[in-house]
Amino acid sequence: MFDQYCYYWDYNEFYKMIKQIGYFVEIVKGSLITARHFWVNLSLHILNLFHIKTKRKGAVTIQYPEVRQPLAYRHRSMHRLMKHTDGKPRCVACMLCATACPSECIYVEAAEDPDLEIQKYPSKFIIDLTRCCFCGFCVEACPEDAIRMDTDEIELARYDKEELVFDLDKLLG
Repeated sequence: MFDQYCYYWDYNEFYKMIKQIGYFVEIVKGSLITARHFWVNLSLHILNLFHIKTKRKGAVTIQYPEVRQPLAYRHRSMHRLMKHTDGKPRCVACMLCATACPSECIYVEAAEDPDLEIQKYPSKFIIDLTRCCFCGFCVEACPEDAIRMDTDEIELARYDKEELVFDLDKLLG
């Protein structure tokens, strides 16, 4: 008889309800942060419109494809190989760049150079940019300063993965 009037609490439904309330609270908090940024930036832009000095400027949207912001000096972009004055690659195929690379995206094959001053040169030098993490360890490891990442080319989107595998000719060019 007592079981008819006793209410059993369903804990699964309770946890589900608390979870939904938690999601709602987080959505409201995110919306408040977004609204605060909007109104602060709007007021800063209005003050700048009337030539009133403020300590900081409002957020500015850069129209990227048409207007480009200069990259930082230490930004690491696409790789390139340096050349000697005679046009030969500066690389001596010591394999330090391939050894230092954590993603193992560099492949170097050495060959003997007929010039006695230069002992070895790379007959194959391949960098697979689909695997590269742009850490710059290869640049730091090179004793001849043969490889650099200062081309300022940051647009790496290609339709074919094979276009992101750079050989010796592409890296020297």
